[in-house]
Amino acid sequence: MDTEKKLALLRTLIDNVAEDFSEEDILHMMLEKKITGDILSAGEKKVTFGQKAADRIAHFAGSWVFIFSFTGLLLGWMLINTFLASRAFDAYPYILLNLVLSCIAAVQAPLIMMSQNRQEEKDRKQAEYAYKINLKSEFILEDLHKKIDRILKDME
Repeated sequence: MDTEKKLALLRTLIDNVAEDFSEEDILHMMLEKKITGDILSAGEKKVTFGQKAADRIAHFAGSWVFIFSFTGLLLGWMLINTFLASRAFDAYPYILLNLVLSCIAAVQAPLIMMSQNRQEEKDRKQAEYAYKINLKSEFILEDLHKKIDRILKDME
């Protein structure tokens, strides 16, 4: 349901409720209603060990420290195996290195996706919170316009 339809529905509900309450009473009830939950911890009542680990791994995997250290590790692996020549534990085509890299990628990708999904949920909750705040602001502005119009009408 888009915003205009929601506003129309809300206005209809307010008109129906307005029979029992004044517009100002309704506005104050809306303003007094607290939106529960912290934006940053929305949906995170109980964070599991796996979720914490996924967030930390995703944070580290997206950093320059990871890129530089991983590049250094790869270069070190290749240099050691090149200089050891016949005694190398992983000779030139670096088959073991390819296996390790594939395993890292296979584990790292789902962990990063789990972390992104959790972040997406936080963003959705934050957008919902912002929508509610904007809706309240719109009603406050409408109320102020009506009050100003009433004052101007009374001044005439």
